[in-house]
Amino acid sequence: MTDSVLWLDFGRSFLFTIATLLPMLNPPAAAPIFLTLTEGASVSARNELAKRVCINIFIMLGIALVAGNLVLDFLGISLPIIRIGGGLLVIATAWNLVVATDPDTSHAQDIVEQYSFEKVRSKAFYPLTFPMLCGPGSISAALTVGVTLHDTTTTLTASKLTGSVTAIAAAALVVYMCLRFASQFLYKLGTTGTAVLMRLSAFILLCLGVQIVWDGVHDLVLNLLIEAANATRT
Repeated sequence: MTDSVLWLDFGRSFLFTIATLLPMLNPPAAAPIFLTLTEGASVSARNELAKRVCINIFIMLGIALVAGNLVLDFLGISLPIIRIGGGLLVIATAWNLVVATDPDTSHAQDIVEQYSFEKVRSKAFYPLTFPMLCGPGSISAALTVGVTLHDTTTTLTASKLTGSVTAIAAAALVVYMCLRFASQFLYKLGTTGTAVLMRLSAFILLCLGVQIVWDGVHDLVLNLLIEAANATRT
């Protein structure tokens, strides 16, 4: 087996994985929400949060890619159930953002010192990593990609796996850059423009949550109808 074949499989796996996961993560849309959820945090705290979110995304998607299907089968949890449960979390997070009051500058300044790194660690996973960025859609996409990695030989499988893991690292780095420089990206919009963009992003996130729940319900109902049809035939 030539090196060119391995590099070709690596490249295809890398492009397929990043093209599948990056739209699901959608880091630019998360930037204004990230700023809102970290109201009152210092620059260093936000930088630490962005780094931890990036690491969490890499770990979660990596596990879902490599062993996600095995874990779900072992626990007896179906993918539609994951979509419904995670979609409800997305809806709850987005709804809180949609109905949230506009940030008050003086209030933000008052709580800057209270935004400790313990609070940073507590928010890094929920809701910033899950379900805002790495939600059911991203996990489902990673599970789907993981199924396509198996090949005829161990070498080809390893090449595809390496390409996919590298793509996850690249996607996580893009997330980090968007969150790390979110305030700079949104500075030119001003307070009003940022507030409008945040509301629109929150609404899109809400719609995404509803869509994820609907996909889960649709799959459950479809499976139920298939089982009923099979039972009728027998």
